Amino acid sequence: MKYFIKNRGLIIGLIFLILLSVSGLVVMSTAEEKQEPCFFKSLHHTGEGMRYWYEEQGGFMEITGVPYNELDCKKCHVKSCEPCHAKTEDGKCSYSLEKAKDINTCLACHSREKVTFKIGKEKDALDIHIASGMVCVDCHKAEDVHGDGTLYRTMRDEGAVKATCTKCHPPEDEPIRPHKVHKGKLDCAACHVANTTTCLNCHFSKFLETGKRKGNFFPPIQDWLLLVNYKGKVTSGNVQTLVHEKKTFITYAPYFTHAVQSKARGCTACHANEAVMLIKEGKSVPMAEFKDNKMVSWKGVVPLVPDQLKWDFVDKDGDNWVLLKNDEKPMLQYSCYAEPFTEEQIKKMVMPFKK
Repeated sequence: MKYFIKNRGLIIGLIFLILLSVSGLVVMSTAEEKQEPCFFKSLHHTGEGMRYWYEEQGGFMEITGVPYNELDCKKCHVKSCEPCHAKTEDGKCSYSLEKAKDINTCLACHSREKVTFKIGKEKDALDIHIASGMVCVDCHKAEDVHGDGTLYRTMRDEGAVKATCTKCHPPEDEPIRPHKVHKGKLDCAACHVANTTTCLNCHFSKFLETGKRKGNFFPPIQDWLLLVNYKGKVTSGNVQTLVHEKKTFITYAPYFTHAVQSKARGCTACHANEAVMLIKEGKSVPMAEFKDNKMVSWKGVVPLVPDQLKWDFVDKDGDNWVLLKNDEKPMLQYSCYAEPFTEEQIKKMVMPFKK
């Protein structure tokens, strides 16, 4: 007892330190338990790419006035592992890696790629990787699917998508003339992607009114390949045209359509082609013309020179499309770091190819 009284301050101090230590351990344990897995920051989970495009990049929301969180787009983005991994057999549910590796699991959400493969097969120009039996996860590994713990704004952010052509096809192993001539200024997709898959004239007013997309835009096409500048290289691109209450919108973006061909297109497909010569003469390239209640699209390779690419917009009158005559220029967006061609680049493309 005397010892306790004499050393009471020391003992109380030790007890206090022990309690602090235990408390600290508990807090650390709780923090570790609450730490979000990488998947919670992946674009598959957050849908941040769509929101960023729509709201922040001079986006379409400036025309619609409707915040992203009031749209149904976010419903497409997965909130748990189940959509890709869960399967049911004999009334029992289990997790499956095989289901996640099945290309049909990916295509259930990635509808543009599904359409690309469908049209490519019909045109006898199916993506070479798909034609050879490869599936999405052969190129897109776990970090592409689950994320790497970094919150990316778009899939075009540096490091957001780890899959690249050169992981399997090192350019130094293929000392061919076009690679040398272009001196690393062309991305693989600029020559090896056959075309771009896109749909035109998304009628946003009708979508908000009906909640349905079908019938409110024109069927997907695969007629042209748009070339854009992206991070110092020329690569394949895409466009989306939209209409909302007679206001028009065009967005251009770098886009890797999965329509890769084993043989690159010839030089004359780009150099001094019909679209390039129209641009040289100061004329417009009729990218989408509304004729006989149909949208007729341009065919071939087209460099991004926005002021000289003409897109017809149409409005909906009941079930009929009607050409929209609007004196106002469409709102223009360069999305996900796309940039138009420079005058110097056009001069080079105008030069006829010499063998």
